Amino acid sequence: MISGGVTALPEQDPTKPARNTPEHPDVPTRPHDQASPTAAPRGHPGTTGATPGAPAGTGAGHRQHHEARGKDSVNFTRWSARLPGTQRRAAARTEHTVTPDRRGEGAVPAARAERQSDDPPDDTPPVPAVDDLPTREILDRIPALVALVHGHDHRTAYVNDAYVAAFGGRPLGAPAREALPELDALGLLPLLDQVLRSSKPRTVKSRKAPSGRSYTITCTPVDVPAGTEPGAGGEGGVLIFAADVTDHAEAAERLRASERRQRETAVTLQRSLLPQELEEPDDLRIAAVYHPGGTETAVGGDWYDVITLGGGRTALVIGDVMGRGVRAAAVMGQLRTAVRAYARLDLPPHEVLQLLDGLATEIDANQIATCAYAVHDPNEGRLVYASAGHLPILVRDENGSVQRADEPIGPPLGTGGWMHASGSIPLCPGSTAVLYTDGLVERRNEDLDEGIAALERALAGATGTPQVICDRLVRSTGVTADHDDDVAVLVLQHPSRTGPDGDLFRNAALELLGGVEAAPRARAFASGVLTSWRFPPELHDLGVLAASELVANSLQHGTPPMRLRLRRTDRRLIVEVTDGNDHLPRRRRAEPGDESGRGISIIATIASNWGSRRTPGGGKAVWCEFALPRATP
Repeated sequence: MISGGVTALPEQDPTKPARNTPEHPDVPTRPHDQASPTAAPRGHPGTTGATPGAPAGTGAGHRQHHEARGKDSVNFTRWSARLPGTQRRAAARTEHTVTPDRRGEGAVPAARAERQSDDPPDDTPPVPAVDDLPTREILDRIPALVALVHGHDHRTAYVNDAYVAAFGGRPLGAPAREALPELDALGLLPLLDQVLRSSKPRTVKSRKAPSGRSYTITCTPVDVPAGTEPGAGGEGGVLIFAADVTDHAEAAERLRASERRQRETAVTLQRSLLPQELEEPDDLRIAAVYHPGGTETAVGGDWYDVITLGGGRTALVIGDVMGRGVRAAAVMGQLRTAVRAYARLDLPPHEVLQLLDGLATEIDANQIATCAYAVHDPNEGRLVYASAGHLPILVRDENGSVQRADEPIGPPLGTGGWMHASGSIPLCPGSTAVLYTDGLVERRNEDLDEGIAALERALAGATGTPQVICDRLVRSTGVTADHDDDVAVLVLQHPSRTGPDGDLFRNAALELLGGVEAAPRARAFASGVLTSWRFPPELHDLGVLAASELVANSLQHGTPPMRLRLRRTDRRLIVEVTDGNDHLPRRRRAEPGDESGRGISIIATIASNWGSRRTPGGGKAVWCEFALPRATP
């Protein structure tokens, strides 16, 4: 029995190898097999495992005890290394480097601390330092072009093999203007001066050399010690590094050419879909301009149109399809065609937009467009309009005051489910109205209202013909050839006419109460007015006949109140009858035995044009017009 209550175990069999020996290197020493570091004083490693005052042999007895247990037990130390978290804890322990003078101290035994040291094994080959690499050999082998110049005149100190292969051999020590003419052709000599002065690197991208190759060149300031290169004298130098980017440059150029062709196609399509010549109403003077975006901008879907409705009325349209390119232009063309078709129905502006809204959804559910549709009636002196998300129409009166037609405005076309409404704004003789797209007033760094206010100020001071006003508005808003959006502007004027010109535009109206005397009164009124206007006898008789037939049709199929209006312009005579019934007449074939149904047929035969429409307050208007003979010069 050993003192301390520990039973002595049999001695280890000398024929079996001991644990943790070179014969068993894979079995680590267990913590119990090592002496407690607190049991031995510092500087006495030989007393590890001995307790002061204990009989000799106690430490050996402990080791023999544990070694005897380890022969028949599982090595948990080795297996526990595979359990989750063990490897992380082991890595955390190895982060603490054990210094040589402290090995054997602390909680980690000296033997294990030596294995946890970060020192590489003796047989690990050394890693060469960057300073030891052969710089010139590397520069000679890289495929990029490298040249070294120094001094204020940029004398050549070095060119690598790739440079020689690209431009041929170059004399060293000569100024770059003479020895490296390709740098002068690339425009790099001023850049070399700048690099020397600022001591900062500079890069130029995709410069084309005389050989046809393209290079991206970086110039870096360096110090050239004396005697390191031929001609170098310890002056500041510039290292020129040129990477061949010819393939990238050619691909970029092909892409730009393709984009230019696509843009030209879109511009051609866009211009072909716009009106080639504007219709010329009798009472209005109109001009329009379209500017596509700059060369880097795809064409949008801006459009405008002028449609004569008959009876002296004129429809004006402007719109903008969201998006760019051929697709936007194609959608614009479909909407413009639909507007012209719906306008022929002579519907109120809000009903036209209602029909367009449904069509836009059918064309492309993901495409929306803004549109403003306005109708001018010279008899009323107003501009009736409806807007689907478009910018407000601007109207300047004869005194120079500008008004916005900004209410009501509905959502853009293609959204669906919205009931549009019509508004009106005065457009008296002497007034000017402007319809435009967002490219004229919208800027990235400004609020949209500021752009519209600037356009108002420009319109207030703009005078002259509609074309002059168009050009002035475009210039005043800063639209240039490289503008980032396409622009469409439509300007209309209702000129004031006086003197001989005013005699060519006249109106006369007669209120009819109904009864059997209404038709004779209408014929007498029409005859007297046309005689005072000095119309030729043939046109006089046709006008009287048309007034009689329209009044007779209104008496038979309409309801009071009734009105006969005669209007002349410099190009036509217009006869119009209104009544309180909103049923629109249509031309039909009358049978030989029919007593009615021939009035509209007679009107369609004798007149150059005729039509009908519903009036805003209820009722209808039926009109016809006759072209005036052109005056011989």
